[in-house]
Amino acid sequence: MIDALIAGRLCGAPQAKTAKTGKPFATAKVRATTGDGDAVFVNAIAFDDHACAALLALGDGEAVSLAGALTPRAWVDRAGHPKPALDMVVHAVVTPYHVTRKRRAMERSGASSHPEHAADALNDDPLDF
Repeated sequence: MIDALIAGRLCGAPQAKTAKTGKPFATAKVRATTGDGDAVFVNAIAFDDHACAALLALGDGEAVSLAGALTPRAWVDRAGHPKPALDMVVHAVVTPYHVTRKRRAMERSGASSHPEHAADALNDDPLDF
């Protein structure tokens, strides 16, 4: 397991599911581009309520960054060529919307001139719009 931050675009809409135990979770597939332009698909699963809600608020093709536990694996395409893939248990979801919202909150609060208020302006709750 690798602690990682990946960025890419959603391939299809995230799906809400329920485990046999009744606990809800969300799944998504993210297409991340490597430095040489190749794509790697990340199969993401989120169990945390905030991470699930943030994923499910997004749609196909939207940009997203995911933080969590990453496990590398491989699969074979129809032509028999091995391809890399990654599985991630998501702990946090960040979208361009979150970055813009936090930047505006910092500017409004004057957190740069009042560091004691910086934590309030950077509330990490993705559902706190």
